[in-house]
Amino acid sequence: MDSEALLTFVTIHRANGFSRAADILGRSQPAISRRIALLEQELGVPVFERAAGGIVLSEAGRTLLPHAERVLAALGDASSAIKTMRTDVVGRVAIVAVGTLAGTNLTAVLKHFTAEHPGIELAISTATSAEVSDLVRRGEAAIGLRYLLDIAPDLICEHVASEPMAVACHTDHPLAGKEIRSLSELRHETWFAFRNAYDQRETFADNIFAQFQARGVGEIRWSAIDSLNAMKRLVETGLGIALLPESAIDEERRAGSLATVGVADLIVANPVYAVTRRGGYLSPATLRLLERLRASPGFTHRAGPQRQSATD
Repeated sequence: MDSEALLTFVTIHRANGFSRAADILGRSQPAISRRIALLEQELGVPVFERAAGGIVLSEAGRTLLPHAERVLAALGDASSAIKTMRTDVVGRVAIVAVGTLAGTNLTAVLKHFTAEHPGIELAISTATSAEVSDLVRRGEAAIGLRYLLDIAPDLICEHVASEPMAVACHTDHPLAGKEIRSLSELRHETWFAFRNAYDQRETFADNIFAQFQARGVGEIRWSAIDSLNAMKRLVETGLGIALLPESAIDEERRAGSLATVGVADLIVANPVYAVTRRGGYLSPATLRLLERLRASPGFTHRAGPQRQSATD
Protein backbone atom coordinates (compact mmCIF):
# COMPACT_ATOMS: atom_id res chain seq x y z
CA MET A 1 0.00 0.00 0.00
CA ASP A 2 1.88 3.08 -1.22
CA SER A 3 1.18 6.78 -0.85
CA GLU A 4 0.09 7.14 -4.49
CA ALA A 5 -2.58 4.49 -4.01
CA LEU A 6 -3.85 6.23 -0.86
CA LEU A 7 -3.84 9.62 -2.60
CA THR A 8 -5.84 8.17 -5.50
CA PHE A 9 -8.31 6.56 -3.10
CA VAL A 10 -8.88 9.76 -1.09
CA THR A 11 -9.12 11.94 -4.21
CA ILE A 12 -11.76 9.67 -5.77
CA HIS A 13 -13.76 9.82 -2.56
CA ARG A 14 -13.57 13.62 -2.31
CA ALA A 15 -14.26 14.14 -6.02
CA ASN A 16 -17.14 11.67 -5.88
CA GLY A 17 -16.03 9.85 -9.00
CA PHE A 18 -13.18 8.48 -11.07
CA SER A 19 -13.48 11.00 -13.91
CA ARG A 20 -13.15 14.07 -11.70
CA ALA A 21 -10.35 12.43 -9.73
CA ALA A 22 -8.51 11.73 -12.97
CA ASP A 23 -8.73 15.41 -13.89
CA ILE A 24 -7.53 16.52 -10.43
CA LEU A 25 -4.59 14.10 -10.43
CA GLY A 26 -3.71 14.72 -14.08
CA ARG A 27 -3.95 11.04 -14.97
CA SER A 28 -6.14 9.00 -17.27
CA GLN A 29 -9.23 7.31 -15.85
CA PRO A 30 -7.93 3.82 -16.76
CA ALA A 31 -4.73 4.61 -14.83
CA ILE A 32 -6.50 5.49 -11.60
CA SER A 33 -8.95 2.62 -12.02
CA ARG A 34 -5.96 0.30 -12.28
CA ARG A 35 -4.43 1.89 -9.17
CA ILE A 36 -7.61 1.26 -7.16
CA ALA A 37 -7.86 -2.28 -8.49
CA LEU A 38 -4.34 -2.97 -7.23
CA LEU A 39 -5.19 -1.45 -3.85
CA GLU A 40 -8.29 -3.61 -3.53
CA GLN A 41 -6.28 -6.65 -4.60
CA GLU A 42 -3.73 -5.92 -1.88
CA LEU A 43 -6.43 -5.38 0.78
CA GLY A 44 -8.57 -8.29 -0.37
CA VAL A 45 -11.76 -6.21 -0.18
CA PRO A 46 -13.42 -3.51 -2.34
CA VAL A 47 -13.06 0.08 -1.16
CA PHE A 48 -15.81 1.55 -3.37
CA GLU A 49 -19.32 0.43 -4.28
CA ARG A 50 -21.62 1.53 -7.10
CA ALA A 51 -24.73 3.45 -6.06
CA ALA A 52 -27.50 5.34 -7.80
CA GLY A 53 -25.69 8.65 -7.40
CA GLY A 54 -22.29 7.33 -8.44
CA ILE A 55 -19.77 5.60 -6.22
CA VAL A 56 -19.66 5.44 -2.43
CA LEU A 57 -17.22 4.04 0.08
CA SER A 58 -17.62 0.42 1.01
CA GLU A 59 -17.45 -0.59 4.64
CA ALA A 60 -13.75 -1.32 4.14
CA GLY A 61 -13.33 2.05 2.42
CA ARG A 62 -14.93 3.86 5.36
CA THR A 63 -12.50 2.07 7.69
CA LEU A 64 -9.53 2.92 5.49
CA LEU A 65 -10.39 6.59 4.92
CA PRO A 66 -9.29 8.17 8.24
CA HIS A 67 -6.05 6.19 8.20
CA ALA A 68 -5.33 7.20 4.60
CA GLU A 69 -6.04 10.84 5.40
CA ARG A 70 -3.68 10.75 8.39
CA VAL A 71 -0.92 9.16 6.29
CA LEU A 72 -1.29 11.79 3.56
CA ALA A 73 -1.33 14.57 6.15
CA ALA A 74 1.84 13.21 7.73
CA LEU A 75 3.53 13.03 4.34
CA GLY A 76 2.51 16.61 3.69
CA ASP A 77 3.98 17.65 7.03
CA ALA A 78 7.20 15.81 6.23
CA SER A 79 7.45 17.48 2.84
CA SER A 80 6.87 20.91 4.38
CA ALA A 81 9.46 20.24 7.05
CA ILE A 82 12.05 19.22 4.46
CA LYS A 83 11.33 22.30 2.35
CA THR A 84 11.68 24.47 5.44
CA MET A 85 14.93 22.76 6.38
CA ARG A 86 16.32 23.34 2.90
CA THR A 87 15.44 27.02 2.86
CA ASP A 88 15.55 28.11 6.52
CA VAL A 89 18.19 27.77 9.21
CA VAL A 90 16.37 25.13 11.24
CA GLY A 91 16.64 21.42 11.85
CA ARG A 92 19.04 18.95 13.44
CA VAL A 93 22.80 19.09 12.89
CA ALA A 94 24.97 16.22 14.11
CA ILE A 95 28.53 17.23 14.98
CA VAL A 96 31.31 14.96 16.25
CA ALA A 97 34.56 16.30 17.68
CA VAL A 98 37.77 14.98 19.17
CA GLY A 99 37.08 14.72 22.90
CA THR A 100 39.86 17.10 23.91
CA LEU A 101 38.26 19.90 21.91
CA ALA A 102 35.39 19.85 24.40
CA GLY A 103 37.86 21.35 26.86
CA THR A 104 38.50 24.31 24.57
CA ASN A 105 36.36 27.32 23.77
CA LEU A 106 34.46 25.21 21.24
CA THR A 107 31.74 24.65 23.84
CA ALA A 108 31.21 28.40 24.17
CA VAL A 109 31.02 28.78 20.39
CA LEU A 110 28.35 26.06 20.18
CA LYS A 111 26.39 27.59 23.06
CA HIS A 112 26.33 31.00 21.38
CA PHE A 113 25.41 29.40 18.06
CA THR A 114 22.35 27.62 19.48
CA ALA A 115 21.30 30.82 21.25
CA GLU A 116 21.45 32.69 17.94
CA HIS A 117 19.61 29.91 16.09
CA PRO A 118 16.99 28.40 18.42
CA GLY A 119 15.51 26.49 15.49
CA ILE A 120 18.65 24.37 15.21
CA GLU A 121 19.06 21.26 17.34
CA LEU A 122 22.70 20.25 17.84
CA ALA A 123 23.50 16.58 18.42
CA ILE A 124 27.06 16.46 19.76
CA SER A 125 29.31 13.44 20.28
CA THR A 126 33.04 12.84 20.78
CA ALA A 127 35.52 10.43 19.21
CA THR A 128 39.14 10.08 18.17
CA SER A 129 40.30 11.80 14.99
CA ALA A 130 40.09 8.57 12.98
CA GLU A 131 36.61 7.87 14.34
CA VAL A 132 35.52 11.43 13.52
CA SER A 133 36.32 10.82 9.86
CA ASP A 134 34.53 7.46 9.86
CA LEU A 135 31.37 8.90 11.43
CA VAL A 136 31.24 11.68 8.84
CA ARG A 137 31.94 9.18 6.06
CA ARG A 138 29.02 6.97 7.20
CA GLY A 139 26.70 9.97 7.37
CA GLU A 140 26.23 9.70 11.14
CA ALA A 141 27.58 13.23 11.55
CA ALA A 142 27.30 16.20 9.19
CA ILE A 143 30.43 17.93 10.54
CA GLY A 144 33.50 16.49 12.22
CA LEU A 145 36.23 18.35 14.07
CA ARG A 146 39.55 16.53 14.26
CA TYR A 147 43.30 16.96 14.47
CA LEU A 148 45.59 16.26 11.50
CA LEU A 149 44.65 16.48 7.84
CA ASP A 150 42.68 13.49 6.55
CA ILE A 151 43.58 13.03 2.87
CA ALA A 152 40.87 10.51 1.85
CA PRO A 153 39.21 11.51 -1.45
CA ASP A 154 35.67 11.00 -0.12
CA LEU A 155 36.06 13.68 2.54
CA ILE A 156 36.77 17.41 2.59
CA CYS A 157 39.01 18.81 5.32
CA GLU A 158 39.02 22.52 6.01
CA HIS A 159 41.53 24.08 8.39
CA VAL A 160 39.33 26.13 10.71
CA ALA A 161 41.60 26.82 13.67
CA SER A 162 44.93 26.27 15.35
CA GLU A 163 45.17 25.34 19.01
CA PRO A 164 48.29 26.79 20.73
CA MET A 165 50.21 24.41 22.98
CA ALA A 166 52.14 25.11 26.18
CA VAL A 167 54.39 23.19 28.54
CA ALA A 168 52.30 22.69 31.67
CA CYS A 169 53.87 22.07 35.08
CA HIS A 170 53.09 22.09 38.79
CA THR A 171 52.99 25.54 40.37
CA ASP A 172 55.94 24.62 42.59
CA HIS A 173 58.10 23.50 39.68
CA PRO A 174 61.41 25.42 39.68
CA LEU A 175 60.66 26.75 36.19
CA ALA A 176 56.98 27.60 36.74
CA GLY A 177 56.20 31.00 35.23
CA LYS A 178 59.73 31.37 33.88
CA GLU A 179 61.08 31.24 30.34
CA ILE A 180 63.93 29.10 29.06
CA ARG A 181 65.85 29.37 25.80
CA SER A 182 65.28 25.89 24.42
CA LEU A 183 63.08 22.86 24.89
CA SER A 184 66.21 20.72 25.09
CA GLU A 185 66.70 22.11 28.61
CA LEU A 186 63.68 20.00 29.65
CA ARG A 187 65.07 16.73 28.31
CA HIS A 188 65.61 15.32 31.79
CA GLU A 189 62.02 15.93 32.92
CA THR A 190 59.39 13.21 33.16
CA TRP A 191 56.78 13.84 30.46
CA PHE A 192 53.18 12.71 30.13
CA ALA A 193 51.76 12.13 26.64
CA PHE A 194 49.13 10.13 24.84
CA ARG A 195 50.21 6.74 23.57
CA ASN A 196 52.13 7.15 20.33
CA ALA A 197 50.02 4.79 18.21
CA TYR A 198 50.15 5.70 14.51
CA ASP A 199 46.63 4.48 13.69
CA GLN A 200 45.05 6.46 16.54
CA ARG A 201 47.40 9.39 16.83
CA GLU A 202 46.34 12.87 17.78
CA THR A 203 48.63 15.76 16.94
CA PHE A 204 49.75 16.64 20.43
CA ALA A 205 50.26 12.96 21.27
CA ASP A 206 53.31 13.14 19.04
CA ASN A 207 54.32 16.80 19.11
CA ILE A 208 56.62 16.57 22.09
CA PHE A 209 58.61 13.67 20.64
CA ALA A 210 59.00 15.41 17.27
CA GLN A 211 60.03 18.65 18.97
CA PHE A 212 62.82 16.95 20.93
CA GLN A 213 64.00 15.02 17.88
CA ALA A 214 64.21 18.27 15.90
CA ARG A 215 66.60 19.50 18.63
CA GLY A 216 68.77 16.40 18.47
CA VAL A 217 67.28 14.68 21.52
CA GLY A 218 66.38 11.13 20.54
CA GLU A 219 64.76 9.94 23.78
CA ILE A 220 62.94 11.39 26.77
CA ARG A 221 61.51 9.83 29.91
CA TRP A 222 57.73 9.68 29.48
CA SER A 223 54.56 7.88 30.56
CA ALA A 224 51.58 7.09 28.34
CA ILE A 225 48.32 8.56 29.66
CA ASP A 226 45.00 7.94 27.86
CA SER A 227 43.03 10.90 29.24
CA LEU A 228 43.60 14.64 29.05
CA ASN A 229 42.01 15.13 32.48
CA ALA A 230 44.20 12.41 33.97
CA MET A 231 47.24 14.08 32.43
CA LYS A 232 46.33 17.42 33.99
CA ARG A 233 45.74 15.85 37.41
CA LEU A 234 49.13 14.11 37.30
CA VAL A 235 50.89 17.34 36.34
CA GLU A 236 49.06 19.10 39.19
CA THR A 237 50.61 16.64 41.64
CA GLY A 238 54.10 17.43 40.40
CA LEU A 239 54.81 13.97 39.00
CA GLY A 240 55.76 15.28 35.57
CA ILE A 241 55.12 17.87 32.87
CA ALA A 242 53.18 17.78 29.60
CA LEU A 243 52.66 19.64 26.35
CA LEU A 244 48.96 20.58 26.50
CA PRO A 245 46.50 22.85 24.66
CA GLU A 246 46.52 26.29 26.27
CA SER A 247 42.73 26.45 26.20
CA ALA A 248 42.52 23.09 28.03
CA ILE A 249 44.44 24.39 31.02
CA ASP A 250 42.96 27.89 31.28
CA GLU A 251 40.73 26.91 34.20
CA GLU A 252 43.58 25.28 36.14
CA ARG A 253 45.85 28.25 35.54
CA ARG A 254 43.19 30.65 36.83
CA ALA A 255 42.69 28.42 39.87
CA GLY A 256 46.43 28.35 40.50
CA SER A 257 46.78 24.57 40.27
CA LEU A 258 48.83 24.57 37.06
CA ALA A 259 51.53 26.82 35.66
CA THR A 260 53.46 26.92 32.39
CA VAL A 261 57.07 27.10 31.33
CA GLY A 262 57.83 29.57 28.56
CA VAL A 263 60.09 28.05 25.90
CA ALA A 264 61.62 30.57 23.51
CA ASP A 265 62.24 28.12 20.69
CA LEU A 266 58.89 26.33 20.99
CA ILE A 267 56.01 27.69 18.95
CA VAL A 268 53.61 24.87 18.26
CA ALA A 269 49.88 24.59 17.67
CA ASN A 270 47.47 21.82 16.81
CA PRO A 271 45.72 22.34 13.47
CA VAL A 272 41.98 21.70 13.83
CA TYR A 273 40.11 20.56 10.73
CA ALA A 274 36.39 20.58 9.96
CA VAL A 275 35.50 17.40 8.06
CA THR A 276 32.52 16.99 5.73
CA ARG A 277 31.55 14.30 3.25
CA ARG A 278 32.48 15.09 -0.35
CA GLY A 279 29.30 15.35 -2.40
CA GLY A 280 27.12 15.06 0.71
CA TYR A 281 24.12 17.33 1.23
CA LEU A 282 24.74 20.15 3.70
CA SER A 283 21.58 21.79 5.00
CA PRO A 284 21.42 25.56 5.53
CA ALA A 285 21.74 24.88 9.27
CA THR A 286 24.91 22.84 8.72
CA LEU A 287 26.36 25.50 6.43
CA ARG A 288 25.61 28.19 9.00
CA LEU A 289 27.44 26.22 11.70
CA LEU A 290 30.45 25.80 9.40
CA GLU A 291 30.46 29.55 8.81
CA ARG A 292 30.41 30.16 12.55
CA LEU A 293 33.31 27.78 13.16
CA ARG A 294 35.35 29.49 10.44
CA ALA A 295 34.64 32.94 11.83
CA SER A 296 35.02 32.32 15.57
CA PRO A 297 38.35 33.62 16.88
CA GLY A 298 37.18 32.49 20.31
CA PHE A 299 37.17 28.87 19.15
CA THR A 300 40.97 28.61 19.05
CA HIS A 301 43.76 30.76 17.65
CA ARG A 302 43.15 30.69 13.91
CA ALA A 303 45.92 30.25 11.41
CA GLY A 304 44.39 31.05 8.05
CA PRO A 305 41.87 28.68 6.45
CA GLN A 306 42.93 26.14 3.89
CA ARG A 307 40.76 23.68 2.04
CA GLN A 308 42.00 20.23 1.16
CA SER A 309 40.58 16.94 0.14
CA ALA A 310 40.46 14.58 3.12
CA THR A 311 40.42 11.03 4.73
CA ASP A 312 41.60 8.38 6.99
